[in-house]
Amino acid sequence: MPRLPRLHVPGGCYHVILRGNHREAIFGSDQDRIELNRIVAQALTRYQARLHVFCWMTNHLHALLQIGDEPLGKLMHNIARRYSRYRHRDLRTTGHLFERRYKAWLVDMDSYFLTLLRYIHRNPVKANMVSDLGEYRWSSHHAYLGTEELPWLTTEFGLGLFGNTVGAARESYRRFMAQPSYASEDVILEETHDCDARVIGTDRFVATLRTPTYIPRSQYTLDEIACQICQQLQISLEAVRSTSRKRCFTAARVAIAVRALDERVASMSEVAAFLGREPGSVSELLRCHR
Repeated sequence: MPRLPRLHVPGGCYHVILRGNHREAIFGSDQDRIELNRIVAQALTRYQARLHVFCWMTNHLHALLQIGDEPLGKLMHNIARRYSRYRHRDLRTTGHLFERRYKAWLVDMDSYFLTLLRYIHRNPVKANMVSDLGEYRWSSHHAYLGTEELPWLTTEFGLGLFGNTVGAARESYRRFMAQPSYASEDVILEETHDCDARVIGTDRFVATLRTPTYIPRSQYTLDEIACQICQQLQISLEAVRSTSRKRCFTAARVAIAVRALDERVASMSEVAAFLGREPGSVSELLRCHR
């Protein structure tokens, strides 16, 4: 059967795996991984993309990437081409460093982010490269713990799922990673949708992909949208983010969530974190009011 075309969803998140040609090693030293970090950082800026999670293994790469309006292929081609040139200059060789076709699954972040976060970060332990996650340097694990600073990595979304403050979120993340992994995580790549093997997500998530209308990304940030709505309703943002159940505050929360989601400014989890609530409660709020 011919391969299905890539799914291009502006603002979408993808679990990407890029392997060395013939499963051969793509790194020869720590300096090689440092150079890849530099290349990735520049590519993210150029294509207005975000990297939420990563792990550079010996012969393959894992990444959870969120693209902008440019297709994922352009970003991956740029990274693979530039790193291949670097390695070929170093080794004085030619040929393919990577497999020609990288693997990518469009991810339902609201349902699968935490599973993928643990799966990607635990790869070195699963491969028996280390016995403890803290021993492996080349992943985003240390950045989530706060023991390493990577300005080009986006941890706000992930940490926002663990707590409302950075300190509490990092401690919750530490406990989450210390828990034994579930059997389902060992087959995460097989947990694709029954109707589309290019997707890791729920039925509701897949249904949204079938909507033919393309909605351009809003020029406003989530914070700007919230301030606009609060100004219109003549209430404070602090009150909207409080625990009060007053009808005017609830209406503001609904309006903020609807605009942020419809204009592709933020995901359900990001909106919930911004409002100081659980994603499930915001989802239920929208369901009731819609």
